[in-house]
Amino acid sequence: METPPQAEHFDVLIVGAGLSGIGAGYHLQQKCPNKRFIILEGRDCIGGTWDLFRYPGIRSDSDMFTLGYSFKPWTDPKAIADGPSILNYVRQTATENGIDKKIRYRHKVRRASWSTQDALWTVEAERSSGEGASDIVRFTCNFLFSCSGYYRYEDGYRPEFAGYDEFKGQIVHPQKWPQSLDYAGKQVVVIGSGATAVTLVPAMAETAGHVTMLQRSPSYVVARPAQDQLAISLRRKFGDKIAYHVIRWRNVLLGMFFFQFARKRPERFKRMVLGGVRMALGPDYDIAHFNPRYNPWDQRLCLVPDGDLFKSLREKRASVVTGEIDRFTDGGIRLKDGSELKADIIVTATGLVLQLMGGVEVLVDGSKVDFAKTMNYKGMMYSDIPNLVSVFGYTNASWTLKCDLTCEYVCRLLNYMDRNGYRQCMPHNIDPTIEQLPVLEFSSGYVQRALATLPKQGSKRPWRLYQNYAFDIVALRFGKVDDGVMKYS
Repeated sequence: METPPQAEHFDVLIVGAGLSGIGAGYHLQQKCPNKRFIILEGRDCIGGTWDLFRYPGIRSDSDMFTLGYSFKPWTDPKAIADGPSILNYVRQTATENGIDKKIRYRHKVRRASWSTQDALWTVEAERSSGEGASDIVRFTCNFLFSCSGYYRYEDGYRPEFAGYDEFKGQIVHPQKWPQSLDYAGKQVVVIGSGATAVTLVPAMAETAGHVTMLQRSPSYVVARPAQDQLAISLRRKFGDKIAYHVIRWRNVLLGMFFFQFARKRPERFKRMVLGGVRMALGPDYDIAHFNPRYNPWDQRLCLVPDGDLFKSLREKRASVVTGEIDRFTDGGIRLKDGSELKADIIVTATGLVLQLMGGVEVLVDGSKVDFAKTMNYKGMMYSDIPNLVSVFGYTNASWTLKCDLTCEYVCRLLNYMDRNGYRQCMPHNIDPTIEQLPVLEFSSGYVQRALATLPKQGSKRPWRLYQNYAFDIVALRFGKVDDGVMKYS
């Protein structure tokens, strides 16, 4: 009988080589230089989301002064950047800091098992040769750091539409975009009203015969200049680094102000947003297509750089239809009001499938973890699960703001444990008055579909998620790591 090879051991094992994973590697190198770490990446390249998505017009829905890393200034003139530029930024960060040499590609993590007796995680990854063959390899680590994003990479969400197989044209989901798709001169229907749909419509409208955005209900859409002229001016006067941090903080504070304003005075905020749409589209346009049933920031606002969506609507290269789908037909989509939209191509921009920790099976001392029965600690750890952190960004601001703070906190935690000779840390709720609440207070479909599988948040700190960058700076950068809730041994 062949003896299985001994597992490689690392102090920290990072899962995922996207925006978060590369950031985690950088912070570990800077603040925990004695820690040996590795990054396991299921795909064959760096980039995560920014390599996976290839649909026309792919871009950030946050400005790059806050989506960029705190330690690497964004210097491109475009503040609202396209996907390839962001991918280049992430890969450049990895190469400049030697993080790319710590990555094992085609290693899809399937299972992580914690042993309290050994104070170790055993991580099993499926290693692919790229030619269809694969095997299971094992690693051990003292600390597991999940940077695998928040959605399922294999497939996006696509509702079951009646008559789906009757349509004689091509049906595409943005998460699986075929690079050979030719839509020049074609009639295109994009189903959806979120960030992906408002990106696709103006991009495809440049060459398509016509693009229709078919939405069941409207979203809030806000136009913003693609370039930040103040940032460009500050760069000339003070250099990249100072300009970056000044604009970063300006955008953070403005974002927090408008979020609070929207929460406290939703009707006034709504009038402001709709006023902007009226200015962009003119008084004759039916504003109902941009007037949602929900309050601002109950879902994310959709950002359109330089108002490109509105421009394509004004020029009649695109249009918006609000209605519910009855069924697909051989030549398009029939709505419940009896009208029909002709289509050569249908794009189902119907959303993501939320997935915690990339779908990895987690066991603690032989028992499988049900994350729905755990509580989220400081937006990064889970009750009664030792030595495990996963990165999750803000719902009302840029992902990387929370990612950077999480990485800083992990380094503080590791250094504290080393100084005090601890091998394990585990958040444990000792307050019986804490009420369990949904972890995300968002009405978006992708969130609502997944809530039953997600951990809970608590009604008090440190179990409460405030979605507030300034608050988290105080709590994560300067707050105690030994807070009475985290158990060390």
